[in-house]
Amino acid sequence: MLGVVSRPAQYKVGWPEDREGIAPMPLTPDQEAEITALRATPRPTLRAVSEGMEAHLYKAIPVLDHGFVRVVDYMGDDAAICQAARVSYGRGTKSVSNDEGLIRYLMRHWHSTPFEMCEVKLHVKLPVFVARQWIRHRTANVNEYSGRYSILDREFYIPAAEHLAAQSVVNNQGRGDLLGPEEAARVLDWLKTDAGRAYDHYEAMISTEGQQGLARELARMNLPANIYTQWYWKVDLHNLFHFLRLRADAHAQYEIRVYAEAICSVVRDWVPAAYAAFEDYRLGGETLSAKAVAVLKRRLAGETVGLEDSGMSKGEWREFVGVWG
Repeated sequence: MLGVVSRPAQYKVGWPEDREGIAPMPLTPDQEAEITALRATPRPTLRAVSEGMEAHLYKAIPVLDHGFVRVVDYMGDDAAICQAARVSYGRGTKSVSNDEGLIRYLMRHWHSTPFEMCEVKLHVKLPVFVARQWIRHRTANVNEYSGRYSILDREFYIPAAEHLAAQSVVNNQGRGDLLGPEEAARVLDWLKTDAGRAYDHYEAMISTEGQQGLARELARMNLPANIYTQWYWKVDLHNLFHFLRLRADAHAQYEIRVYAEAICSVVRDWVPAAYAAFEDYRLGGETLSAKAVAVLKRRLAGETVGLEDSGMSKGEWREFVGVWG
């Protein structure tokens, strides 16, 4: 079970109102009081400190309708990456005269261990179906709120109408056109009704009034995948960058992408030089196959190259043209 956490008062306005016009409360007053106390009692330390990350400590960044991302702890900064690289590679890095240049060199050449010297521990509140996507990144330490010991809250992710889309006709795992207003209204009504009914039955099953009451570990199986869960997620910077490269991408599912974008805003302040290199080489860069390199060389030589003589599949060609024209 997770420890108590909280959200400072200035973040209260961050969560959107729910579909009934009532502002949700992802954190309790006790949790908010604890976070205020934690931020009010700074301690001197000899460890490396990132001023940008210190500003984020304990604060909750609102995500979706009831979720958040919160920094609980961290280790290292840009200097720690360079320190580790110079110990590891010694003379091999002396030609790179400054830390920013060294970090860009490490990122450009896909070095990993220097970035592993930095770690962050996040407290995340997220819908279960998002958590099931997230947990596929198996290079982190995770401790999730337990539905065996505790009663889950009546909090469900209900998307806004502008995020209700039909299945894509060109991508088996993506969204296509938005649903029409009548269909969207019907879907939202089903989502709310089904979630509420499932939770009513969950409460009834675990109740001990006039019955033995079903064990919590069994009763939770009735709950839908849009109910919220929470976990602590600790990961090193190298593997966090891999997570963000996939989940902050425009093609990622919206519901996990907004969490990734919130984390990006934290990492940008924590390790600004490393994040700038990541943004340049990973988020903003493109990886080319040997076939794509050959096509570009032929085009630069003045040759007209189409799908038929590119050697690529239709899917590869579509992605290539989407970037290079």
